[in-house]
Amino acid sequence: MLQVTNKILITGGAGNIGSALVKKLIQKKDNFVVVVDNLSTGSIQKLPSTDTDNYKFVKANVNNLNEIAPVFYSFNFNYVFHLAAVVGVNRTQENPIKVLKDIDGIKNILDLSKNSSVKHVYFSSSSEVYGEPVELPQNEYRTPLNSRLPYAVVKNIGECFFRSYEQEFGLPYTIFRFFNTYGPGQSTDFVTAKFIAAAMKGEDITLYGDGSQTRTFTYIDDNIETINTIFEKTLIKNDVINLGNDELTTIKELAELIIKLTASKSKITHLPPLKEGDMTRRQPDNKKMKDILNKKLISIEEGIKKMLADKQFLQSISI
Repeated sequence: MLQVTNKILITGGAGNIGSALVKKLIQKKDNFVVVVDNLSTGSIQKLPSTDTDNYKFVKANVNNLNEIAPVFYSFNFNYVFHLAAVVGVNRTQENPIKVLKDIDGIKNILDLSKNSSVKHVYFSSSSEVYGEPVELPQNEYRTPLNSRLPYAVVKNIGECFFRSYEQEFGLPYTIFRFFNTYGPGQSTDFVTAKFIAAAMKGEDITLYGDGSQTRTFTYIDDNIETINTIFEKTLIKNDVINLGNDELTTIKELAELIIKLTASKSKITHLPPLKEGDMTRRQPDNKKMKDILNKKLISIEEGIKKMLADKQFLQSISI
């Protein structure tokens, strides 16, 4: 009989980061992982193909208490990773009310956790909370959280909820601020996978504005290794950490690199800049992450090569 030490809930577990975290955690047989996802943006294809002794999938909407509460009552979780959210620049800007509904999910998770056997909760925040930076790199404590976009506001409110539940109810938390995570589990709603899909098909790669916006791209393996180490060693308790590479790349440079690595005949074209939400600069102060990983992070070129070598990713973009 399987000896379970940790019962773990991952909401939004069928997404890019969530599915990779699932696969990492179930490698240890004393972890029992339950994935909850409503599959509105996630995909069941990213998850293990069948339930195993230490993994189970439940389709449910975390924003609906009547759907998520029975899951809590059935499994008596010890740890919760709350990753579920409406994501994607266009999707979040076109559906602001749907984005704001994610506050219900945050409250549901925290209320259920504080009244149960949960020992620690982990929250997926975002670099978006920083808005247009007043300094680079963006430090967890010095940089103001100044974005007014609904997605960023919800993440900021979420962080406040997690801190407040620890203060009032003693529920330990860790907040992850993700900076542009990419990898083979990424959908073409996001820039790296979108550009690769276009390049592989020889289609134009379209940039908003002149493409001079700078980003840092973090390969999924670096994030998952950091998260797993934080989990196993109980690091960053009641604290926040930037999870991101600090290697700056412009969006135009990203497109050019992908065209080069795919030997594509795609042309780069331009659209008018987005009215809002496309910050000109973004770069994390990632000292905490580097200290935890204790190794060089995967470069954008190396990461793209890993994606191009992944058969399941290529199938997902119909190559």
